[in-house]
Amino acid sequence: MSDPQLIEVLPAHRFDEAALARYLRDYLPAMDDLSVLQFQGGQSNPTYLLETAGRRYVLRKKPPGKVLPSAHMVEREYRVIRALAEHTALPVPQTHVLCEDDGIIGTPFYVMDYISGRVLTHPALQEVEKAGRRDIHMAAIATLAELHQVDPDAVGLGDYGKPKGYVARQVKRWSGQYQASRTGDMPAMERLMTWLPEHMPARDESAIAHGDYRLGNLIFAPDEPRVAAILDWELSTLGHPLADLAYCCLPYHLPADMEGMRGLIGTDLQAQGIPSEAEVLERYCRRTGRQEIGDWHVFLAFSLFRLAAILQGVYARALQGNASNANALEVGQRAGILAETGWQIAQRGEQGALS
Repeated sequence: MSDPQLIEVLPAHRFDEAALARYLRDYLPAMDDLSVLQFQGGQSNPTYLLETAGRRYVLRKKPPGKVLPSAHMVEREYRVIRALAEHTALPVPQTHVLCEDDGIIGTPFYVMDYISGRVLTHPALQEVEKAGRRDIHMAAIATLAELHQVDPDAVGLGDYGKPKGYVARQVKRWSGQYQASRTGDMPAMERLMTWLPEHMPARDESAIAHGDYRLGNLIFAPDEPRVAAILDWELSTLGHPLADLAYCCLPYHLPADMEGMRGLIGTDLQAQGIPSEAEVLERYCRRTGRQEIGDWHVFLAFSLFRLAAILQGVYARALQGNASNANALEVGQRAGILAETGWQIAQRGEQGALS
């Protein structure tokens, strides 16, 4: 368990704090001197803690410099968080303002409430008592199921994405993003870019998909296994719910002994109080009324492919000097391992996909 790590604002991500303070006087309940620190740990949109008049807020902005087309859309993050806060009981922060004017701090940004609680980054949950680990995992999957049950039209998000063909579009998009940020050969990515379009899921579905749903993007209540906030909506859209689910289950397919992978392979799940992948999927099915999960290997291979493309982008930005995390170079180098794992799962097929 850890509190979000705060650092002095990185040199590449500094902005005019006085201009921000002047702008926010019209939008926050009360303002006095404004202090700004940066959250460390994210790989994409720089995120800051604002403190003023005894209250805490969070600011998310686009990174400086040239970014890939359609990436870092803080405007979309703001829209989905605000819609869910206003129309559902899902745990999301209250929003305060979206600023699309580059002239204030250099890029668009938005401000929302700060939610206090526990950040649990590794699915092994070693910092939690063994007796409480299962409940935390099950709370996370139940909250994901609740999100997927929301009717996009009912909350004003019917046009938040295209309701059909999500996986095919994503494969095309992330193939392009990978090619745009490519820095060397990665054979497994090339193979997946060929294999995935030929193995699309048999059943197309649509829901509000978070796109990066994992323990590290959740805040848990301080004293109970309850999700207090879902964070980092940058990759959200209308998408296939099983792609969201597969991404959430990736730790079951990644090694526990590799730095930064946050995997569970090699962990005695039962001995450690961690539910198996089959138990997690059963809970999700029960919460969503789903009878079965088909093409699981396709969703897992796709999720690993997409994550590999994202990390390759992190790596490329680090080489340019504007990635938001100080260890982005190290993180980006994991892309090849993820792609290779995705290719292995693709080759095993549906019967061998469940961990």
